Amino acid sequence: MAEVEVIVVGGGPAGIATSACLNRLKVSNIVFEREDCSASLWKKRAYDRLKLHLAKQYCQLPHMPFPPEAPTFVPKNDFIRYLDEYVARFDVKPHYHRNVESVFYDKNIAKWSVVVKNLISGVYEVYFSTFLVAATGENSQGFIPKVPGIEGFGGTVMHSSQYNNGKNLTEKNVLVVGSGNSGMEISYDLSNWNAHASVVVRSPVHLLTENIVKFGMSLLKFGLPIKFVDIITSTLGRLMYGNVSKYGLQTPKEGPFFNKLTTGRSPTIDVGTVDKIKSGHVKVLPSLTRIEGNNVTFDNGETHPFDVIIFATGYKSTVRNWLKGGDDLFNDQGMPRQRPPNAYWKGKNGLYSAGFSSRGLSGISEDAQNIAQDIIFNLTHCKGKL
Repeated sequence: MAEVEVIVVGGGPAGIATSACLNRLKVSNIVFEREDCSASLWKKRAYDRLKLHLAKQYCQLPHMPFPPEAPTFVPKNDFIRYLDEYVARFDVKPHYHRNVESVFYDKNIAKWSVVVKNLISGVYEVYFSTFLVAATGENSQGFIPKVPGIEGFGGTVMHSSQYNNGKNLTEKNVLVVGSGNSGMEISYDLSNWNAHASVVVRSPVHLLTENIVKFGMSLLKFGLPIKFVDIITSTLGRLMYGNVSKYGLQTPKEGPFFNKLTTGRSPTIDVGTVDKIKSGHVKVLPSLTRIEGNNVTFDNGETHPFDVIIFATGYKSTVRNWLKGGDDLFNDQGMPRQRPPNAYWKGKNGLYSAGFSSRGLSGISEDAQNIAQDIIFNLTHCKGKL
């Protein structure tokens, strides 16, 4: 048994950023991480060509900007090095191989009770804390939707988090389900490896370049209304790509930044996939309805055979797997009940959420600083009145 001021569940960017902010304020904390490293999503479950989809100034963690020589859009391996340096600089020391089994608030002692399984020794450990930070985030576990017949698919099914590159998929018929950044970029990568790539586009999508998104974010930073910024960026996107509806790509009615604010869905930053679609090297298909053997049937009635299906269908929260209570902060899906700018990151009894704002790394940075400042305020001014 051990007692500490703050327990942080999750050693990804949200967890290490929160711990770093707490360390700077000299608040004792423990970070629990089930994997053998921090930021395991980036280190173990991200495709090779991935890079940050936003400019580096929007992706830095608290108190440590990227070096001036870093590229504007930081590649995966450079970002991993940045995270490792961040952990070392702020003396973040996650407890690895620790799976958080159960967490509940014990009213009798006014503490959070945390049961953790040491995955190396198999021993269960019990910890108590005044504050608890759920930092497992929105991307804790890959989500694959239920499709009739998927269990009998004769090829390979994987989530995008299992995809590295298309080296072993040359000449294979590969279906990518999902037209967000991961799905479109994986489709592009597959085509470069001479796979026969198709992508399922189930809903309208904004197609923009890196620089258009960067420009739009700069305008928002200067205080321009989001409606005005959406008009500018949408116009630039249309000028860049023309009418893409004839290729099976529809554009949402709402603007890209309003869409992001209200739904959490980011615009798709094109890395060359649109040209691949226009040239016929990547085929666009509607929603799939069923699978029979290796054949996949789609909403338009077409049926095509595939060797591999890659689901770039996002992630889900795992908070409800271990947190008992906390209903004032989290809904049944393990997501905050409120959205920004409301206080989505703070609940009762010293419970917080980090990395659940659907605003990427900039949201994570803001969460970590808000949480640390709120905790230090409570410790110095109103402990016992949480």
